[in-house]
Amino acid sequence: MICEREIHAKTAAESEGNIGMATKVGVIGSGSVGKTLAAGFAKHGYDVMMGSREAGKLADWKGKKGSFAESAAFADVVVFAVKGASAEAAAALCGDGNLRGKTVIDTTNPIAEAPPEKGVLKFFTTFDESLMERLQKHFPAARFVKAFNSVGSASMVNPEFKAGAPTMFICGNDGGAKAQVREILTKFGWETEDMGGAEAARAIEPLCMLWCIPGFLRNDWTHAFKLLKKT
Repeated sequence: MICEREIHAKTAAESEGNIGMATKVGVIGSGSVGKTLAAGFAKHGYDVMMGSREAGKLADWKGKKGSFAESAAFADVVVFAVKGASAEAAAALCGDGNLRGKTVIDTTNPIAEAPPEKGVLKFFTTFDESLMERLQKHFPAARFVKAFNSVGSASMVNPEFKAGAPTMFICGNDGGAKAQVREILTKFGWETEDMGGAEAARAIEPLCMLWCIPGFLRNDWTHAFKLLKKT
């Protein structure tokens, strides 16, 4: 317990000095989410390296390429864009040392290997523990922030909606890391709502279920969430 507190204090101190300084981004994953976010970061002037376990999947990516470990080592900010079932294995391949002290944007959802039921996805987690909490527990020196898990890849970067900027719900244990992610989300055209610590991922991850229902039932995948407040 003392060890964990010391690690948290160290990474929290480091985070205060790193806000706004992240210029290198390592994207872990070569699917549509990874490629969309990598292109978005490149568009906004970040130096991006994409990581994949299969080099052939990055044949159409013209930027830097590497393994998961190489991409994580390269980055100031790491983006997890893999299947939820592969998230812990992907983190292990990145290497604990390569994630230490870094902001890790966790886009993953714990989607089970089972078909949806009347449009509702099934998760392999419970309401008492989110996938992000598992990742944070197994890699305590990384600074995980949940984001980009409740919208389709087509709307992740500078989406245009008649109602204005949509809302991205985030959570995580490190304030400095969340400040970095908020800065990125603002550049990417989003309003940000900070829902608190890692435990809030238990509520944020199921937003994926809600977002997918219109898609499975009506083939409608072009929406996003927006939090409305009284003025």
